[in-house]
Amino acid sequence: MKMLAAIAIATTAFLVESATAEAEAANSKYAGIVVDAKSGNVLYSENADRLQYPASLTKMMTLYMVFEALEQGRIRLDTRVPFSAYASSQAPTKLGVKAGGSISVEQGILGLVTLSANDAATALGELLAGSESRFAQAMTVKAHALGMTRTTYRNANGLPNTAQMTTARDQARLGIALRQHFPQYYSYFSTRSFKFGKRVIRSHNRLVGSVRGVDGIKTGYTRAAGFNLVSSVQADGKSIVGVVMGGASTPARDGQMRKLIATYLPKASTRGGSNLIAQTAPAPVPSPVASAADIPVAAADVDLPRKGPTPDARYEVASAAVAYTDAPAAKSENPLVAEQKTEIPAPTKVKIKSFKQASVAVPSPAPAYMPPEEPAANPVDALTTASVGPAAAAAKPAPVADQGPSGWVVQIGVSSSREMAMDLLENAKSKGGKALSSAKPFAVAYANGGDQVYRARFGGFDDQREAVNACKALKRAGVKCWAAAQ
Repeated sequence: MKMLAAIAIATTAFLVESATAEAEAANSKYAGIVVDAKSGNVLYSENADRLQYPASLTKMMTLYMVFEALEQGRIRLDTRVPFSAYASSQAPTKLGVKAGGSISVEQGILGLVTLSANDAATALGELLAGSESRFAQAMTVKAHALGMTRTTYRNANGLPNTAQMTTARDQARLGIALRQHFPQYYSYFSTRSFKFGKRVIRSHNRLVGSVRGVDGIKTGYTRAAGFNLVSSVQADGKSIVGVVMGGASTPARDGQMRKLIATYLPKASTRGGSNLIAQTAPAPVPSPVASAADIPVAAADVDLPRKGPTPDARYEVASAAVAYTDAPAAKSENPLVAEQKTEIPAPTKVKIKSFKQASVAVPSPAPAYMPPEEPAANPVDALTTASVGPAAAAAKPAPVADQGPSGWVVQIGVSSSREMAMDLLENAKSKGGKALSSAKPFAVAYANGGDQVYRARFGGFDDQREAVNACKALKRAGVKCWAAAQ
């Protein structure tokens, strides 16, 4: 009877997961891709080049950088990773190490692949680059060098940041690169549990150990991103990497990945090379700058407050702690941060039809950033972009769409698409309660250099007091915002 009951439960779970996988195809946030990791052929693609939030898939690049440092001999698995107050204060999930405490690099790796520990990711970034923001810029340089031309990182862990973007295709490239470039460390991604102090931490990746051939890689979730998953599969002499982004739920995401594996693994090749993605030179550490006034801000950040990291901010946008420059870096107190030169790559738009070596595009350097001579009077328009040069940086973004309701507004962030901006607003309104009950969400499109971004705002407030109170309610719910006159 127990066996029959177990079979019934397993069958019911399979049917539920299959049904949710079918529904996933109709999910407007959904993006997916399956790549033959031997031939580089794309076996399946849907919205694979649309910008998405990576959530904790970000930690795949954090781990790439850690593995690279291990291979260079800059760190060892037993190197201690200190936790600053900022690292310790990161939102869950986390290992819970107190400020001043430390773990080993290996414990940090295991914390990322199983628990997806946000505090450990930040601490590793600080160890390798001196600060998380410096590390995030180095991550972006590395991503572009690997051909991930539509990916931008702003932190090491994937906690919400409206400027942190990627695509399903870019994440597939990263998944292949991790397995190809670091076979000696890749097995960490198949870890199902590890002991940390008195705790036994189990992996969030439900497909490892339950789907034949799945050997990793990483899950991810935030409200704005949805449920993300990158899976590597090796079976029957074949190898694929699949990506599901924007899933509606864990069962829907996992069910869709199971379906993709079952459908496309049989179609994969048994022949092919093992060098699809070139292993590039180690990512340089950006040079520190003298003051916050010299800090460049990326295009998607043009409307976000120029403040330092806020540990309790859910939609956090910290001012960058570095500028890319041709001048040598100043000496750091962190012995792992070496003196070196670095340049910021200019965005390169390419269409990638396969993941073969020829498809890798390495962006060319852009001119060094020079801040505008005078700050803008309006704090909403005070931040400019470094990527388009001094002339564009000195100019305010030109409006290209209706400005929305007049009067006082509450802004919560900026996104690269109207759809993502409205998603931010929908999530924020659900947290704002009565203070936002009559507010009108809207997205205002602005031209910024050659790009278009969308300011996510609430309007319909009678006066400053109502707007400020609404913003306070959002902040209490963990949503970063500010009120301004329209």
